[in-house]
Amino acid sequence: MATAVVNLLDDIVESVISIASQAGKTIKSIYEQGQFEQHIKQDDTPVTSADLAAHNVICQSLTELTPEIPILSEEAADIPLSQRQEWSQYWLVDPLDGTGEFIAGSGDFSVLIALVQDHQPVLGVVYAPMSDVCYFAMKGQGAFKRQSGLDTRIYSGRNLDKKDNLKIAVSRRQNPEDVLQLFSEGQTFELVRLGGAALKSCLVAEGQVDCYVRVGPTGEWDTGAAQVIIEEAGGKVLDTHLQSLTYNRRESLENPNFIVIGQLDDDWKNRLKQ
Repeated sequence: MATAVVNLLDDIVESVISIASQAGKTIKSIYEQGQFEQHIKQDDTPVTSADLAAHNVICQSLTELTPEIPILSEEAADIPLSQRQEWSQYWLVDPLDGTGEFIAGSGDFSVLIALVQDHQPVLGVVYAPMSDVCYFAMKGQGAFKRQSGLDTRIYSGRNLDKKDNLKIAVSRRQNPEDVLQLFSEGQTFELVRLGGAALKSCLVAEGQVDCYVRVGPTGEWDTGAAQVIIEEAGGKVLDTHLQSLTYNRRESLENPNFIVIGQLDDDWKNRLKQ
């Protein structure tokens, strides 16, 4: 990576963590008060006043931090490719990942901020307001978990024996059979149920599970921040045909079904139906 980009990341990473934390505290306050507005967007997904409040905090703060870098947020994503394709770098934001979990009261939600450079995320921050845990990474500099003021470098993957159960993170509100049908026969599984796409990805990044499979619609903002963390921890985020995800290359910002893998090896080609 060019030295100028590395220096930029070093200069701003703590500021980005602080912005994510500020947005998270805004969400937590609304969550604990238990009073929020809820609407259904045109794509049939929910949005709340907490999503919008966090969006405003993040966009205002990022604009002050880097006024020259555009922002693509889930809550302001109606920017055509004709405009986006002019961007060499941009902020990719999900102000509240896990809106359904927020509404249901599970506490499994997070704030996601990524910096995308030349179509690939190079900085990622995932902040969980209810636990005050932050995962973050910069391209080429490792992945970290910040908890109680301490930073711990995290690594994904464990040595899988063919006899081992495959530990899979799955959505709490998804039928696990929708995920398990993607795997070849003859395997045994241990399921870990959790809400919030990025939080499940971070379980993979810190080696708690072997993979996380997402079946169903997500946006590029759902994977950008977590992807840097996963890759710097030693794993990969791929579609279910084991091809790399793309960023800002299509008019649609919707991801394909994807899998977050803690340790990529040749056996994955056999574990998944192709």
